[in-house]
Amino acid sequence: MIVEMRRGATQEQVDAVVERARSYGCEVQLNIGTDKVVAAILGSDTGSLSTDMFAVLPGVQSVTRVMVPYKLASHEFKPGPTVVHIGGAAIGGPHLVVMAGPCSIESHEQLLSTARHVRRVGATVLRGGAFKPRTSPFSFQGMGLEAVRLLDVVRQETGLPVVSEITSPSLLDAMVEHVDALQIGTRNMQNYALLSAVGQSGKPCILKRGLAATVTEWLQAADYLLATGNDQVILCERGIRTFETSTRFTLDIASVGVVKRASHLPVIVDPSHAAGHYALVPTLARAAVAAGADGLLIEVHPDPVNALSDGLQSLTFSDFERLMGEIGALAAVMQRPLAPVAVEEGPAGD
Repeated sequence: MIVEMRRGATQEQVDAVVERARSYGCEVQLNIGTDKVVAAILGSDTGSLSTDMFAVLPGVQSVTRVMVPYKLASHEFKPGPTVVHIGGAAIGGPHLVVMAGPCSIESHEQLLSTARHVRRVGATVLRGGAFKPRTSPFSFQGMGLEAVRLLDVVRQETGLPVVSEITSPSLLDAMVEHVDALQIGTRNMQNYALLSAVGQSGKPCILKRGLAATVTEWLQAADYLLATGNDQVILCERGIRTFETSTRFTLDIASVGVVKRASHLPVIVDPSHAAGHYALVPTLARAAVAAGADGLLIEVHPDPVNALSDGLQSLTFSDFERLMGEIGALAAVMQRPLAPVAVEEGPAGD
């Protein structure tokens, strides 16, 4: 249940709510706003507790039962939108944020040239894969920690914040100092040990929807991150598996609107994995912007023909530049202009 305190409620009144909840064996998560505090009372037996037990306490304005299975990601817990900061990029704010880069990092030259190009045409976050969970053990698995080091080097060279996927809690210490945000991929959406570890790191996190997950399951996975006290969580729709075979996955564009109605968390879209083919990426990217997504996660490679992974769905530099022009125009119409690049332009290096 959700306990909303009155404006100006004292710390002693908030503490009384927390103490009563814990006396019944419940956990408490506090959302401390600028003018009021909201407390989420969490536990397997909260349904047996009367709301009057909390409503009677001094300083309490209202007590509401949350009927959805996700608690901390719900609008009941936090009515206003959450804005997540990755470096200088604000996801969920007034601007559309584009994150772009290679599916897999292959070399310093490849990563640096891509970073310089995507920054020049308007991307404000660099994405790059270091650890690649692949269906086949014989597929390229990524460069690992060497790629993480390259992300840090290119971050310093370009000023772009960087995001990369983490696949195991054991990698956390090695990654947190080199990246600005951690991505949890579709295969790990319900890896609860990883979710909790990433949440406890305090790093912003991009949580991709599982390839067979419902929106409710996706939001419940987000609760694992939020339960650690880390509210810097971004949801990423990347397509789900259906009977359709003309695309790699079926992009559930409606999920953007569903999440916006149900949750305070920002939601971005990955059109590259949903499409599976570079020719379809612009169509899905434009649809995501029109649907109200807070950002896009797009794969870009200087030479997709020779990419070590997912070359077919990666955009060339010229294709990405063309798409950014289209997105910029559409975003302006939607009154959600592209986020300004907050770093000085360096040599093109393309």
